[in-house]
Amino acid sequence: MVSVSPGTESQSWSRLLPLVGRGGERELMEDLLGRWCRARGAAGGALYVDGGASSHPESLAECQVRWGDGPFPERLPRVGRGGSAPGSELPTGVERLELPGAVLLWVPGGGTATATEETAEVGYLTVLLGVVLTNCRLRRRIKRQSFEANYRGVELEALYDVGLAIASTLDLDALGEEILLRAVSLLDARRGALYLISDGEHRLVSWFGGTARERFEDPGDGPLPEDVLPETEHLMAAPIAVDEDLRGMLVMADKESRFGVGPFTPEDQRTLALFANQAAIALENARLHLDALEKERYERDMQLAAEIQRQILPKGVPSLPGYEIAGWNRPAREVGGDYYDLLPLDSGSDDSGEQTMERLGVALGDVSGKGVPAALMVSTLHSAIRLLMGRVETGPRLVERLNRHILASSAPNKFITLLVGELDPETGVFRYVNAGHNPGLLLRADGSIERLDPGGLPVGLLPGGTYRADRVCLELGDLLCLYSDGITECASPDDEELGEERLIELLRRVADRPVGEVLDAVKEAVATFAEGAPQGDDQTMVLIRRKRSG
Repeated sequence: MVSVSPGTESQSWSRLLPLVGRGGERELMEDLLGRWCRARGAAGGALYVDGGASSHPESLAECQVRWGDGPFPERLPRVGRGGSAPGSELPTGVERLELPGAVLLWVPGGGTATATEETAEVGYLTVLLGVVLTNCRLRRRIKRQSFEANYRGVELEALYDVGLAIASTLDLDALGEEILLRAVSLLDARRGALYLISDGEHRLVSWFGGTARERFEDPGDGPLPEDVLPETEHLMAAPIAVDEDLRGMLVMADKESRFGVGPFTPEDQRTLALFANQAAIALENARLHLDALEKERYERDMQLAAEIQRQILPKGVPSLPGYEIAGWNRPAREVGGDYYDLLPLDSGSDDSGEQTMERLGVALGDVSGKGVPAALMVSTLHSAIRLLMGRVETGPRLVERLNRHILASSAPNKFITLLVGELDPETGVFRYVNAGHNPGLLLRADGSIERLDPGGLPVGLLPGGTYRADRVCLELGDLLCLYSDGITECASPDDEELGEERLIELLRRVADRPVGEVLDAVKEAVATFAEGAPQGDDQTMVLIRRKRSG
């Protein structure tokens, strides 16, 4: 507050112009107040400017300049448009004059000007005071807007720094805590909680400053549950969303200031919304990072499983004089549920030291399902067959034991179609049991076909299954084809299956070629028929031909 003593000297009006030019509103108000009081013949006056007491929100105006003497209070109470507030009266002998955005209090006194001169001078000075006050109010508004713009810049910079900080955290648990603490600090909140959506409801992942509700349904446009942050007065929340897909919610409570706890401002709500957008991006990045790690770990596991399965399948075919043998497997995924094995039985050495075998064990199976669960059952089947074949006669008894083993070591909804047999190289007799598998095809040298039909249910399907043993004899030039349904059920883009008839027709066309070329022809035919469509099932084939000579 500036006090100006009354004087009788005449002041030049020209000195006021430089003050206007350089924005000296306070000096102008001091000078004009003194001139007004002298013209009015007032003993003293005080000018109260609207908004001058930001630290006292209960007041309308605070004294800015004072001239002369008088019982002028430092602040005026809040008033309505009609004048003084109810119950607030001015001191005795004090008059009041309303000006734009201000109030002038003055104490009448003995003046020297005539009535006409006083009226003209006072009116002129009142207009000037109004102009100066309007200019002052505009300057203050510009200053306030400039401050708000600068504050907004600082706020955005803080949001940017906070965004960088949380974006550098890829651990989801640590990120949730970091997001919450940053939000509480940014908004001066006493309490806070972070919720993420799981199974269709908001679930608490991090909280600060007290207890918080564990979970709640999405309120939509409605209010939050009253007990989301118990024992709080003021709540504010912002959704966390990615591309309009709601992922969670940030909840703040009780803004702290030097006056205590109070409500949040609209600017706080805007800040929280902007921060929630940054939090959503950080959470999405962390989730994608976690997904990438999971995918990488899964791919490593699949590579390991595929390598283990490749070790299970034959690395080559046994050499059997008088016969051509070929085997092939292509899984639909990294690992598959098809299996085949070619196992020399009762092998030994002749007098020259060359390896000989009395029988050749053959197995081809198809596990229900695909992927890792099927691959695990393939491993179980491989171990059991290797353990039993050669120790148990290849027939119903062997398959019954396999059935019991698979039932005891697999899930109830898992089973295996299996064709297992043994070939006597001397006689060409192939004794086999078909446990619910596709019929094998024996292509005779004359082009006729014999099917190796099922003689029992798949293994692992039902306890106490019984099986029938069958036999065929490979004559010179005959070709035995064992395959999985991934061959005949290969689908075209029109969803038409290759089928058994097309397979038989193909085998007849290439029957005179070496079995390796026959196998290549089947592979090519399957790929051509599919026309690039994704492989729907594992594909496996074993070919055995008895040579026409030697």
